[in-house]
Amino acid sequence: MHQPLLTLACSPDNDLLRVLPGGHRDWAHTPSAAEAIQRAAPGGGVLLLADNYPEATTPLDDALLAAAAGKDLRLYVEYPSRLPGVDLDPPRRPEWQRAVIASDAFGQTLARHRILGIHDCHFLPTGTREAHIVLARVAGFDSAVYGLPAETFPLLFEHPAGNLLVATTKLSQFLTARYAPADAWPVLWRFILCWLSPRAALGDLPCRPAVRPTYGRNDNLPGDAETHALRRGTDWFFRSRLLVEPSWEGIYDRDASSWGDRVGPAPAADLPSGSGRRGILEGYSAQIRSDGGQPARWWRRSDCNGEVAGALALAGHVLPAAPCMRISRHIADYILLESAVSQGKRADPGNPAYGLLDWDDVHEAGIYYGDDNARAILGFAAMAGLTGCDRHRERILQCLLANLRTTGPLGFRAPRLEEKALEANGWLHYWRDPVVYCSPHYVSYLWACFLWAYRQTGFAPFLDRARTAIRTTMEAYPRDWTWTNGFQQERARMLLPLAWLVRIEDTPEHRAWLRRIADDLLACQDACGAIREELGPAGRGRYAPPATNEDYGRSEAPLIQSNGDSVCDLLYTTNFAFLGLHEAAAATGEPLYHAAADRLAGFLCRIQVHSDARPELHGAWFRAFDFARWDYWASNGDVGWGAWCIETGWTQAWIVAVLALRQMRSSLWDLLARTALARHLPTHRPVLLPDEILGQ
Repeated sequence: MHQPLLTLACSPDNDLLRVLPGGHRDWAHTPSAAEAIQRAAPGGGVLLLADNYPEATTPLDDALLAAAAGKDLRLYVEYPSRLPGVDLDPPRRPEWQRAVIASDAFGQTLARHRILGIHDCHFLPTGTREAHIVLARVAGFDSAVYGLPAETFPLLFEHPAGNLLVATTKLSQFLTARYAPADAWPVLWRFILCWLSPRAALGDLPCRPAVRPTYGRNDNLPGDAETHALRRGTDWFFRSRLLVEPSWEGIYDRDASSWGDRVGPAPAADLPSGSGRRGILEGYSAQIRSDGGQPARWWRRSDCNGEVAGALALAGHVLPAAPCMRISRHIADYILLESAVSQGKRADPGNPAYGLLDWDDVHEAGIYYGDDNARAILGFAAMAGLTGCDRHRERILQCLLANLRTTGPLGFRAPRLEEKALEANGWLHYWRDPVVYCSPHYVSYLWACFLWAYRQTGFAPFLDRARTAIRTTMEAYPRDWTWTNGFQQERARMLLPLAWLVRIEDTPEHRAWLRRIADDLLACQDACGAIREELGPAGRGRYAPPATNEDYGRSEAPLIQSNGDSVCDLLYTTNFAFLGLHEAAAATGEPLYHAAADRLAGFLCRIQVHSDARPELHGAWFRAFDFARWDYWASNGDVGWGAWCIETGWTQAWIVAVLALRQMRSSLWDLLARTALARHLPTHRPVLLPDEILGQ
């Protein structure tokens, strides 16, 4: 009887078993640990894998160890129930710790201090000091830039008695649980298998990720790649199950408030998707579970809903067979005419919050971000223009005027207004406040909205305040800009108002402003089309990279640790650059913008998520992409919106919207011309901005 050099004791669906070459004489499989030891060749290796992880540990008793020792076997055991001479504490889950290479065992391919992502890690704490991989709270993109902290927990170590390699977690869940980055795991498993039996010649392991980019970096794109990306990106809104359906809306009202930051189990696969009449959830959180799924963010945000409504309307124009237009109208009806984000104090002409859109429909006290209001306006305006729904246009104009009257004479405002302060100060305080805040992330999309509103209504304060703020911001560039999670996102946000200022006043100066920002942004565009993230001037960032290991995971944060890290950000930069470059090309006709947008479109088609295993993710775009490694990977220390999050608004909506605009050979500026506002101005302007205030 042939005795294999490697024997696996595990269930048939174990990830490692799935990637080993079929029919190879050097390995065998059995579900029984005792049988695996019995079948193994003397001096060979046996893997005891954690079938019942994380609920139960892997049984390991003295009889098994004695039988293995009798045949001089080497054992690899993961998530063991006990170890001889080594204390194991009950299972724990890390909070912000990540896996880190802690020895030179893996060579330069996985060098010491390299960071790995073991998602939904459950581990057994032990006092063992020497380890090949540890769990630790470390800052860094690819490597622990400040070294290992004092507190670490072994994840992979050699037992001091010899011939026993121990994983305190389940490493063989690497495909299902989407351990990252993908290129690290074949290296890690080659080490383990060679440690067990150097004579076993299994070759490279074909570890195809369960969730992966649609195309490789160098694959030829088919001619209809953008059409397919648009269709799959649009279908994702329905496949994601995030459109709220009345039959399960009770989860939102009853259960979500008890979950931290309202992050909890995504709507189950057997639940129906909604029709838009109850809006759409924010998206998927960046956490990845051991089964490869991700929890949902149970917020109904005004900005995400507005952006999705606009994206679906645009997609529906290109894909008429899809139910996009109908759902788009339903979302607008719900958010603008029914939901708490627009009703209550926001529908009371006597309240200073009148006309504004609340950040969400849960907080009792209103939160008003100008940027979020602006993106909701743009989405709903696109929907109104394409569907011809006049019932939404008055609410859009009210929102524009409400944001204008809470913007100061120099065209700036604070990043957000809160209901308590707004009611204490009154809106007139903000209308007269000469604040200057050069942070395009928070204010520039309102300027774009004001420029469009001026074009629609001819109401001069829209133009005056936007133009003044844009000039001040360009004069402050780059030294005095305040950047948020990175500097590239500030440049990306600035493209849209600059392009639309050229539409209003096509002057050499305005074109030069647009070109300067675009040139600096595109200096970091890779040949594959990706736009690399950059940090801005020191001391000017609201959310800089962690300065110590202890700072990792304590606030919002960039995806990179330092300039040069090969990451693009699809939540804050790439998505808005795509829109801005498209609109700049339409406004100026200059080849530079067209070429950059084409490269970016090809890149987005390539990195769109493909997954048969996780259909709720298929067709989406994650926040982070490492374009050198060609994988979804980055520093994941951002509180709330990590590397693997998917936003229904922000990311998905604007990528879908611009892909649709490219198919239509049109621009957002031109489509918004259909959203007639002027006839409603005489009714609503005197209520929100009385004549006596304008005359002062």
